Order: sequence, then structure tokens, then C-alpha cells
Amino acid sequence: MGEVVSVMIAGVGGQGTVLASKILSLVAMKAGLDVKQSEIHGMSQRGGSVVTHVRFGEKVYSPLVSAGCADFAIAFEELEALRCLPYLKKEGLFIVNTQQMLPMPVITGAAVYPADPVGDMLGQGLRVAAVDASGIGQEKGDARAANLVLLGVLAESLDIPEETWHEAIKECMRPNLLEMNMAAFRAGQEAGAEGKR
Repeated sequence: MGEVVSVMIAGVGGQGTVLASKILSLVAMKAGLDVKQSEIHGMSQRGGSVVTHVRFGEKVYSPLVSAGCADFAIAFEELEALRCLPYLKKEGLFIVNTQQMLPMPVITGAAVYPADPVGDMLGQGLRVAAVDASGIGQEKGDARAANLVLLGVLAESLDIPEETWHEAIKECMRPNLLEMNMAAFRAGQEAGAEGKR
């Protein structure tokens, strides 16, 4: 994997966006790649946007993903997917959790949540893997394991050995949460292999 791979991860505070980027960065390091990571926090304690950029390859000079340059975009929520849409390459893959979390302007009636964000992306001809990651996480023990489900989907598109992913996940998880999160990751791999739309 000589060329640089750029991944943008977007979610809402408390969804595990930062942990996902930490695991991905560790996976790339364990694979012997140069890695750069950057985090941009909104009002994360109040459900604000959290965006992380992870870039890895033989040599990486900047941690930031430029507009139109992301090979992969991972969105933990459908509206967040629309926010990072401008960053995805035309041929890139969008991995989207089909969960919808209403932001405060929508709750107060000052704004309207888009009717079908995933449908809009598909209508633009984008490659989209839409997965009910929160639902799968809940099935495995906790909806918060959605981050591992989404990483599992991503793993299916990267040429990095599965054992490397397992090692990184083990290092980043508390022992009592490891089994559940590994199950969520494997479920994401399965979804990534068969569920690309």
C-alpha cells in the first residue's frame, strides 16, 4: 500500500468517532505505514459534530484530507454524511450508519432533517455502503459498538490483514468490552462483504 489512503470519519459527540480513528491509526501503524491523524471537535459534549481525518501510506505529509480527496468517508449518522460529502473522491466509498440523530435546530423546528440522505447520495452516483451499524451493535450488546461495525465494513476494502485489526482493537478496548466489540467488528466485515449498495 504505497499510495496514501485518506479517510474522513464524521459523527456526533459520544458516538465513538475519536476511538474509531484511534483504532484505524493504530492498525495502519501496525501494518508498517506512516500515519497522520487530525481531530476537529464541535460541541462534542452536547451532541455537536466531531470529524477526524486519518491518512496513511508509505509517506504522509499532512494529516488533513482536502476536499475531493477522501478515499473513504465514514459517517456515524446520516446528516453527518451530507456534511462531509464534499470531501469524498468521485470513486471513493461512503460508509454510512443509517441512524438519524436530530440536531437541536430540527428538534426546535428551525430546520428540517433531509428526507433521505442515503438516497440522495445514491442519486448522485456515489458508492455507498449503508449499514444499520447501531442496530447491529445493539444486537451484539451495545449500540455504541456501531463504531466497530463501521470499521469492519472499512476493513473489507483495505488490504490490511485481519490479525492486524484484531491486535489494534485488543489494545484499544477494555478487556470486559473486547468480546462484544470484536463481534461487532466481525459483523461489520460481513456487512461490508455483502451489503455495498
